[in-house]
Amino acid sequence: MKKILLGAMVAVSMIALPVSAQQVMRLSHNASPGNPKSDASLLFAKLVEQKTEGRIKVQVGGAAQYGEDVESLTNMRLGTLAFSANSQGPTSGIVPEFSVLGLPFLFRDLEHAYKVIDGPVGDKLGELARAKGLVLLALWDNGIRHVSNNVRPIKTPEDLAGIKLRTPPDPITIDIFTALGANPTPLAFSELYIALQQGVVDGQENPFMNIHSNKLHEVQKYISTTAHKYETTPFLASKIVFDGFSKKDQALIKEAALEAGRYNREQSLKSDAKLRQAFLDAGLKINEIDPAPFAEKTKSVYDKWRKAHPEMVELVVKEAQR
Repeated sequence: MKKILLGAMVAVSMIALPVSAQQVMRLSHNASPGNPKSDASLLFAKLVEQKTEGRIKVQVGGAAQYGEDVESLTNMRLGTLAFSANSQGPTSGIVPEFSVLGLPFLFRDLEHAYKVIDGPVGDKLGELARAKGLVLLALWDNGIRHVSNNVRPIKTPEDLAGIKLRTPPDPITIDIFTALGANPTPLAFSELYIALQQGVVDGQENPFMNIHSNKLHEVQKYISTTAHKYETTPFLASKIVFDGFSKKDQALIKEAALEAGRYNREQSLKSDAKLRQAFLDAGLKINEIDPAPFAEKTKSVYDKWRKAHPEMVELVVKEAQR
Protein backbone atom coordinates (compact mmCIF):
# COMPACT_ATOMS: atom_id res chain seq x y z
CA MET A 1 0.00 0.00 0.00
CA LYS A 2 2.87 2.35 0.88
CA LYS A 3 4.49 1.67 -2.51
CA ILE A 4 1.23 2.50 -4.32
CA LEU A 5 0.84 5.73 -2.32
CA LEU A 6 4.46 6.72 -2.99
CA GLY A 7 4.02 6.05 -6.70
CA ALA A 8 0.87 8.16 -6.78
CA MET A 9 2.67 11.02 -5.04
CA VAL A 10 5.52 10.92 -7.56
CA ALA A 11 3.04 10.90 -10.45
CA VAL A 12 1.20 13.92 -9.03
CA SER A 13 4.48 15.81 -8.52
CA MET A 14 5.48 15.13 -12.14
CA ILE A 15 2.14 16.43 -13.42
CA ALA A 16 2.49 19.56 -11.27
CA LEU A 17 6.05 20.27 -12.36
CA PRO A 18 5.24 22.27 -15.52
CA VAL A 19 2.89 24.53 -13.51
CA SER A 20 5.46 25.17 -10.77
CA ALA A 21 8.14 25.84 -13.40
CA GLN A 22 5.92 28.21 -15.41
CA GLN A 23 7.32 31.69 -15.92
CA VAL A 24 4.72 34.46 -15.73
CA MET A 25 5.68 37.59 -17.65
CA ARG A 26 3.89 40.94 -17.95
CA LEU A 27 3.14 42.82 -21.18
CA SER A 28 2.20 46.49 -21.06
CA HIS A 29 0.45 48.71 -23.62
CA ASN A 30 -1.64 51.90 -23.57
CA ALA A 31 -4.44 51.00 -26.00
CA SER A 32 -8.12 50.50 -25.25
CA PRO A 33 -9.91 47.18 -25.80
CA GLY A 34 -10.74 46.61 -29.46
CA ASN A 35 -7.73 48.53 -30.74
CA PRO A 36 -5.48 46.42 -33.05
CA LYS A 37 -2.62 46.92 -30.58
CA SER A 38 -4.74 45.53 -27.76
CA ASP A 39 -6.04 42.59 -29.80
CA ALA A 40 -2.56 41.70 -31.06
CA SER A 41 -1.15 41.81 -27.53
CA LEU A 42 -3.76 39.31 -26.38
CA LEU A 43 -2.97 37.12 -29.38
CA PHE A 44 0.76 37.29 -28.59
CA ALA A 45 0.07 36.10 -25.03
CA LYS A 46 -2.02 33.20 -26.33
CA LEU A 47 0.61 32.21 -28.91
CA VAL A 48 3.49 32.31 -26.44
CA GLU A 49 1.69 30.01 -24.03
CA GLN A 50 0.81 27.62 -26.88
CA LYS A 51 4.23 27.61 -28.51
CA THR A 52 6.12 27.14 -25.24
CA GLU A 53 3.68 24.43 -24.09
CA GLY A 54 2.81 26.45 -21.02
CA ARG A 55 6.37 27.16 -19.89
CA ILE A 56 5.79 30.90 -20.35
CA LYS A 57 2.56 32.71 -19.57
CA VAL A 58 2.06 36.35 -20.51
CA GLN A 59 -0.25 38.63 -18.53
CA VAL A 60 -1.42 41.61 -20.58
CA GLY A 61 -1.98 44.96 -18.89
CA GLY A 62 -3.76 47.20 -21.39
CA ALA A 63 -4.88 50.84 -21.15
CA ALA A 64 -1.64 51.67 -19.27
CA GLN A 65 -2.56 49.27 -16.43
CA TYR A 66 1.14 48.45 -15.97
CA GLY A 67 2.24 52.04 -16.61
CA GLU A 68 2.44 54.53 -19.46
CA ASP A 69 4.85 53.93 -22.33
CA VAL A 70 7.77 55.85 -20.82
CA GLU A 71 7.45 54.01 -17.52
CA SER A 72 7.25 50.68 -19.35
CA LEU A 73 10.47 51.43 -21.22
CA THR A 74 12.24 52.22 -17.96
CA ASN A 75 10.93 49.05 -16.34
CA MET A 76 12.03 46.89 -19.27
CA ARG A 77 15.53 48.32 -19.12
CA LEU A 78 15.59 47.54 -15.39
CA GLY A 79 14.32 44.01 -16.04
CA THR A 80 11.10 44.42 -14.01
CA LEU A 81 8.80 44.25 -17.06
CA ALA A 82 9.14 41.66 -19.81
CA PHE A 83 7.28 43.07 -22.84
CA SER A 84 5.67 46.22 -24.15
CA ALA A 85 3.68 47.06 -27.26
CA ASN A 86 5.07 50.55 -26.99
CA SER A 87 4.76 53.73 -29.04
CA GLN A 88 7.20 55.23 -31.49
CA GLY A 89 7.43 58.60 -29.73
CA PRO A 90 8.36 57.37 -26.24
CA THR A 91 10.68 54.72 -27.72
CA SER A 92 12.53 57.49 -29.55
CA GLY A 93 13.33 58.94 -26.13
CA ILE A 94 15.61 55.92 -25.65
CA VAL A 95 16.55 55.26 -29.29
CA PRO A 96 16.22 58.61 -31.14
CA GLU A 97 16.46 56.96 -34.55
CA PHE A 98 12.94 55.55 -34.17
CA SER A 99 11.65 59.08 -34.73
CA VAL A 100 13.03 59.08 -38.27
CA LEU A 101 10.25 56.70 -39.35
CA GLY A 102 7.90 59.62 -38.74
CA LEU A 103 9.44 62.01 -41.26
CA PRO A 104 6.55 63.98 -42.80
CA PHE A 105 4.82 62.71 -45.94
CA LEU A 106 7.41 59.94 -46.33
CA PHE A 107 5.16 56.95 -47.10
CA ARG A 108 2.44 56.62 -49.74
CA ASP A 109 0.35 54.20 -47.70
CA LEU A 110 0.57 51.46 -45.09
CA GLU A 111 1.84 48.78 -47.47
CA HIS A 112 4.66 51.10 -48.53
CA ALA A 113 5.58 51.70 -44.89
CA TYR A 114 5.60 47.97 -44.10
CA LYS A 115 7.93 47.27 -47.02
CA VAL A 116 10.43 49.84 -45.75
CA ILE A 117 10.44 48.93 -42.05
CA ASP A 118 10.65 45.18 -42.69
CA GLY A 119 14.04 45.50 -44.39
CA PRO A 120 17.40 47.06 -43.44
CA VAL A 121 15.63 49.87 -41.57
CA GLY A 122 14.10 47.46 -39.06
CA ASP A 123 17.39 45.57 -38.73
CA LYS A 124 19.24 48.78 -37.88
CA LEU A 125 16.64 49.83 -35.32
CA GLY A 126 16.96 46.39 -33.72
CA GLU A 127 20.72 46.86 -33.31
CA LEU A 128 20.27 50.30 -31.78
CA ALA A 129 17.55 49.09 -29.40
CA ARG A 130 19.63 46.17 -28.12
CA ALA A 131 22.46 48.58 -27.28
CA LYS A 132 20.00 50.38 -24.98
CA GLY A 133 18.77 47.27 -23.19
CA LEU A 134 15.75 46.55 -25.37
CA VAL A 135 15.03 43.71 -27.81
CA LEU A 136 12.97 44.72 -30.86
CA LEU A 137 10.82 41.64 -31.47
CA ALA A 138 8.67 43.15 -34.23
CA LEU A 139 7.44 46.41 -35.67
CA TRP A 140 3.68 46.38 -35.34
CA ASP A 141 1.51 49.08 -36.88
CA ASN A 142 0.24 52.33 -35.39
CA GLY A 143 -1.18 53.77 -38.58
CA ILE A 144 -0.98 56.84 -40.76
CA ARG A 145 -1.98 59.85 -38.72
CA HIS A 146 -4.59 62.55 -39.25
CA VAL A 147 -5.55 65.74 -37.43
CA SER A 148 -8.80 66.28 -35.53
CA ASN A 149 -9.83 69.41 -33.66
CA ASN A 150 -12.70 71.53 -32.37
CA VAL A 151 -11.79 74.88 -33.96
CA ARG A 152 -12.07 74.53 -37.75
CA PRO A 153 -11.40 72.15 -40.65
CA ILE A 154 -7.71 72.01 -41.55
CA LYS A 155 -7.51 72.61 -45.29
CA THR A 156 -4.23 74.55 -45.55
CA PRO A 157 -1.21 74.84 -43.23
CA GLU A 158 -2.45 78.29 -42.24
CA ASP A 159 -5.54 76.71 -40.69
CA LEU A 160 -3.32 75.20 -37.98
CA ALA A 161 -2.18 78.61 -36.74
CA GLY A 162 -2.70 78.94 -33.01
CA ILE A 163 -4.37 75.55 -32.58
CA LYS A 164 -3.24 73.80 -29.40
CA LEU A 165 -2.62 70.29 -30.67
CA ARG A 166 -1.81 67.33 -28.47
CA THR A 167 1.12 65.26 -29.71
CA PRO A 168 2.88 62.25 -28.23
CA PRO A 169 6.24 62.98 -26.57
CA ASP A 170 7.93 62.55 -29.93
CA PRO A 171 10.44 65.18 -31.11
CA ILE A 172 9.74 64.78 -34.83
CA THR A 173 5.97 65.16 -34.39
CA ILE A 174 6.58 68.32 -32.39
CA ASP A 175 8.90 69.56 -35.17
CA ILE A 176 6.25 68.87 -37.83
CA PHE A 177 3.53 70.86 -36.12
CA THR A 178 5.87 73.64 -35.10
CA ALA A 179 6.79 74.00 -38.78
CA LEU A 180 3.09 74.02 -39.70
CA GLY A 181 2.34 76.82 -37.23
CA ALA A 182 0.35 74.88 -34.62
CA ASN A 183 1.02 74.88 -30.90
CA PRO A 184 2.14 71.26 -30.25
CA THR A 185 1.47 70.09 -26.70
CA PRO A 186 2.93 66.71 -25.62
CA LEU A 187 0.56 64.74 -23.41
CA ALA A 188 0.14 61.10 -22.37
CA PHE A 189 -2.41 59.27 -24.52
CA SER A 190 -4.37 58.12 -21.46
CA GLU A 191 -5.01 61.79 -20.55
CA LEU A 192 -6.12 62.86 -24.03
CA TYR A 193 -9.88 62.28 -23.89
CA ILE A 194 -10.33 64.43 -20.79
CA ALA A 195 -7.95 67.08 -22.14
CA LEU A 196 -10.09 67.39 -25.28
CA GLN A 197 -13.34 67.26 -23.33
CA GLN A 198 -12.22 70.04 -20.99
CA GLY A 199 -10.63 72.17 -23.71
CA VAL A 200 -7.10 71.84 -22.34
CA VAL A 201 -6.11 71.15 -25.96
CA ASP A 202 -8.06 71.95 -29.14
CA GLY A 203 -7.16 68.85 -31.09
CA GLN A 204 -4.85 65.92 -31.63
CA GLU A 205 -3.34 63.69 -34.31
CA ASN A 206 -3.79 59.92 -34.54
CA PRO A 207 -4.80 57.19 -36.97
CA PHE A 208 -8.51 56.51 -37.27
CA MET A 209 -8.25 53.30 -35.22
CA ASN A 210 -6.83 55.14 -32.19
CA ILE A 211 -9.34 57.97 -32.48
CA HIS A 212 -12.19 55.47 -32.51
CA SER A 213 -11.04 52.98 -29.86
CA ASN A 214 -10.41 55.78 -27.36
CA LYS A 215 -13.70 57.50 -28.34
CA LEU A 216 -11.89 60.75 -29.18
CA HIS A 217 -14.48 61.39 -31.91
CA GLU A 218 -17.00 61.99 -29.13
CA VAL A 219 -15.15 65.17 -28.14
CA GLN A 220 -14.08 66.43 -31.59
CA LYS A 221 -15.91 68.22 -34.42
CA TYR A 222 -13.54 68.00 -37.39
CA ILE A 223 -11.22 65.37 -38.85
CA SER A 224 -8.83 66.39 -41.61
CA THR A 225 -7.12 63.53 -43.44
CA THR A 226 -3.67 65.09 -43.37
CA ALA A 227 -1.78 61.75 -43.49
CA HIS A 228 1.20 63.77 -42.29
CA LYS A 229 3.22 60.87 -40.89
CA TYR A 230 3.34 57.15 -40.17
CA GLU A 231 4.10 55.45 -36.86
CA THR A 232 4.99 51.95 -35.85
CA THR A 233 4.20 50.16 -32.62
CA PRO A 234 7.63 48.90 -31.53
CA PHE A 235 7.00 45.55 -29.86
CA LEU A 236 9.81 45.29 -27.37
CA ALA A 237 11.23 42.95 -24.76
CA SER A 238 13.53 43.62 -21.86
CA LYS A 239 17.03 42.47 -22.86
CA ILE A 240 17.63 41.38 -19.28
CA VAL A 241 14.50 39.20 -19.30
CA PHE A 242 14.83 37.98 -22.89
CA ASP A 243 18.44 36.87 -22.46
CA GLY A 244 17.27 34.70 -19.55
CA PHE A 245 15.12 32.54 -21.83
CA SER A 246 16.53 29.49 -23.58
CA LYS A 247 17.46 29.92 -27.25
CA LYS A 248 14.47 27.75 -28.13
CA ASP A 249 12.05 29.93 -26.19
CA GLN A 250 13.61 33.11 -27.57
CA ALA A 251 12.88 31.84 -31.08
CA LEU A 252 9.31 30.91 -30.15
CA ILE A 253 8.68 34.32 -28.57
CA LYS A 254 10.02 36.08 -31.65
CA GLU A 255 7.81 33.87 -33.84
CA ALA A 256 4.76 34.76 -31.74
CA ALA A 257 5.57 38.48 -31.93
CA LEU A 258 5.81 38.39 -35.73
CA GLU A 259 2.62 36.34 -36.06
CA ALA A 260 0.70 38.71 -33.78
CA GLY A 261 2.20 41.60 -35.74
CA ARG A 262 0.78 40.27 -39.00
CA TYR A 263 -2.65 40.16 -37.37
CA ASN A 264 -2.18 43.69 -36.03
CA ARG A 265 -1.38 44.99 -39.52
CA GLU A 266 -4.32 43.20 -41.10
CA GLN A 267 -6.67 44.85 -38.62
CA SER A 268 -5.12 48.26 -39.22
CA LEU A 269 -5.48 47.94 -42.99
CA LYS A 270 -9.17 47.15 -42.62
CA SER A 271 -9.98 49.96 -40.22
CA ASP A 272 -9.84 53.21 -42.20
CA ALA A 273 -12.74 52.78 -44.62
CA LYS A 274 -15.00 51.32 -41.93
CA LEU A 275 -14.19 54.00 -39.35
CA ARG A 276 -14.55 56.91 -41.77
CA GLN A 277 -18.22 56.02 -42.11
CA ALA A 278 -18.55 55.61 -38.35
CA PHE A 279 -17.22 59.14 -37.84
CA LEU A 280 -19.61 60.56 -40.43
CA ASP A 281 -22.51 58.75 -38.77
CA ALA A 282 -21.46 60.33 -35.46
CA GLY A 283 -21.79 63.80 -37.00
CA LEU A 284 -18.12 64.66 -37.53
CA LYS A 285 -17.09 66.67 -40.57
CA ILE A 286 -14.29 65.07 -42.57
CA ASN A 287 -12.24 66.89 -45.20
CA GLU A 288 -9.39 65.92 -47.51
CA ILE A 289 -6.29 68.07 -48.01
CA ASP A 290 -3.85 68.86 -50.78
CA PRO A 291 -0.62 67.52 -49.24
CA ALA A 292 1.73 69.62 -51.39
CA PRO A 293 1.70 72.85 -49.33
CA PHE A 294 1.97 70.86 -46.09
CA ALA A 295 4.96 68.91 -47.43
CA GLU A 296 6.59 72.15 -48.56
CA LYS A 297 6.20 73.72 -45.11
CA THR A 298 7.78 70.70 -43.40
CA LYS A 299 10.95 70.43 -45.52
CA SER A 300 12.82 72.02 -42.62
CA VAL A 301 12.10 68.89 -40.56
CA TYR A 302 14.16 66.81 -43.00
CA ASP A 303 17.00 69.34 -42.83
CA LYS A 304 17.05 69.27 -39.02
CA TRP A 305 16.99 65.47 -38.76
CA ARG A 306 19.61 64.99 -41.48
CA LYS A 307 21.97 66.98 -39.28
CA ALA A 308 21.08 65.02 -36.14
CA HIS A 309 20.94 61.48 -37.60
CA PRO A 310 22.37 61.57 -41.13
CA GLU A 311 22.90 57.81 -41.53
CA MET A 312 19.40 56.85 -40.40
CA VAL A 313 17.69 59.54 -42.47
CA GLU A 314 19.67 58.52 -45.54
CA LEU A 315 18.78 54.84 -45.01
CA VAL A 316 15.05 55.46 -44.45
CA VAL A 317 14.69 57.90 -47.37
CA LYS A 318 16.63 55.58 -49.70
CA GLU A 319 14.49 52.58 -48.77
CA ALA A 320 11.30 54.64 -49.16
CA GLN A 321 12.32 55.65 -52.69
CA ARG A 322 12.87 52.08 -53.90
